[in-house]
Amino acid sequence: MKILMIALAALISIISSNFSYAIDNKKIEDKNIDLIQSLYADFANGNIPSVLQKFDSKIVWNDAENFPYADGNPYIGSEAVLEGVFKRLGGEWEYWNLTEQKYYEAKSGEIIVTGRYKAKNKATGKVINTEFVHMWTIEDGMITKFQQFADTYQTAEAMK
Repeated sequence: MKILMIALAALISIISSNFSYAIDNKKIEDKNIDLIQSLYADFANGNIPSVLQKFDSKIVWNDAENFPYADGNPYIGSEAVLEGVFKRLGGEWEYWNLTEQKYYEAKSGEIIVTGRYKAKNKATGKVINTEFVHMWTIEDGMITKFQQFADTYQTAEAMK
């Protein structure tokens, strides 16, 4: 009986230790998803300074291959992203909305966001409504990497 009690105590200790670990990881996951959700909210509200504050000083930003703004890949640092991506979006598109976002955490820790770009090009008046996938890497509460996957053809055609 004494051996059974010791084994049971050891099992409870292991379970509670793993449960505590799961709770700690859940808190980190929630914080990471909260960070990315707030980034999308800031972008939607035009609060680009707040978006940039969430970036690590050496963020590595990659737009999808053949996307019109991929010509600067990889953009290193928030100033490069501002100049090479955000200012160009603002200058060339009447609006650029991200809609229907769904947030996921990969087992490796990245936050994956799926959704749609809905935008209207200023020069051509053409509208896009295309799917995207964004992958965000977060370290110590700061965004360190971004990778975009999108319908590059539809976007490029809207700009012609």
